[in-house]
Amino acid sequence: MKFYSIAEVAELCKLSQKTIRRQVASGLLKAKRLGNQWRIEDEDFSRWLNSDFQTFPVKNDLDEQLTLFGHEKIMKFKRNIKSKVDKVNWIDISEDWNKKKFENIFNYIDLFSGAGGISLGFELAGFEGIAAVEIMSAAIETYAYNFRYPVVSDDIRKEETKQKLYDIVEMFKEKNNIRDVDVICGGFPCQGFSMSGYRIIDDSRNDLYGEMLNIVKKIKPKFVLMENVVGLRSMLKGKVEEEIINDYESIGYDINVTVLNSADYYTPQIRKRVIFIGNRIGKINYHPKPLLDEKDYLSTKDAIEDLINHPVDPEFNHVPTIHTKAMKARLKAVREGGSLYENYSDSWKKCPWDEPSCTIKENHGGVNIHPILPRVLTAREMARLQSFPDDFIFKGSKKWQLVQIGNAVPPLLAKAIALGIRKTLSGD
Repeated sequence: MKFYSIAEVAELCKLSQKTIRRQVASGLLKAKRLGNQWRIEDEDFSRWLNSDFQTFPVKNDLDEQLTLFGHEKIMKFKRNIKSKVDKVNWIDISEDWNKKKFENIFNYIDLFSGAGGISLGFELAGFEGIAAVEIMSAAIETYAYNFRYPVVSDDIRKEETKQKLYDIVEMFKEKNNIRDVDVICGGFPCQGFSMSGYRIIDDSRNDLYGEMLNIVKKIKPKFVLMENVVGLRSMLKGKVEEEIINDYESIGYDINVTVLNSADYYTPQIRKRVIFIGNRIGKINYHPKPLLDEKDYLSTKDAIEDLINHPVDPEFNHVPTIHTKAMKARLKAVREGGSLYENYSDSWKKCPWDEPSCTIKENHGGVNIHPILPRVLTAREMARLQSFPDDFIFKGSKKWQLVQIGNAVPPLLAKAIALGIRKTLSGD
């Protein structure tokens, strides 16, 4: 869940912080006090932007002038926001959702693969992997255990790493007598993005974005899929997203982008991600229509209730953390949806029992709290909430298992996206 500060909302809306504080004080903009600061949830910010702003609290003439000035600027900001509407081509994938076999086998490459959430989703949709690229040793071990094709295990910024990938691709194409790679997937890191002129720069991790772009340019797959956090869309007031689209258009890819919620695709978790889909073959980029209405979402209970009395089983990634008596009492007292620490509201959160889980993550040791038991979730419970099947085994120490699971793309979300791409590739 994303939170904005008063200053961030003021900057986004081009208003004074005083005006935003008035909105909070009046109750028109809902905010929560975390420690000694106000924080506005993303949903409350969106709800405020979409309200009519017809009445503001007015105390005197000066306040009225300031309020009216703020009202005009807010309305202008709203008009700018509403003028940018995602161009989405939705496609119904429900007929293919339960298929076990597909007539045509397409292929993919998974960059920044992690444990393989995207890869598993594409396999479930009838795709065959060519190769993956990953640098985390525990994730490489997990990927190698669960998939049968090669993992290029090194820094993608190295020329020799990219050459290893290119060699594997050429051997695959020659062996299978094919001309093109069908899809390249990747969820590149986005921390630290900055803009100078029209280029994304400033943080060494952003080199990874450029590396994916260069690999796509070299291999020329028919489709490209990029996944990232929703916050990328607001980076530098939308300029980062705009530049990503422009970069891919410059190498021949038409891009469509929108936000998908994993819970819409049988994942028992609210996890929203921005999904870029592009192709260079003149086809329509489809995003999958939701398969579930909100009232039919799977809950935390649906996913992990049967594990409450499950014995400790390291081979099954089910090893509960041993807490002190005092910590157990603290964990038990946390309300559902709340956090153990007021100043870290996005970690150590207690999952709701009868609703989809909050976003699963391993955030510097801040894992999710079990709704019923006075402990944090096990790796297997987290994997269930991420939609990984029980036969998908995570390797490495428990700490690194949690990191892999928290960083993963839910396989069922990836499956839904892959089924939409398959529709196009199959000519349906």
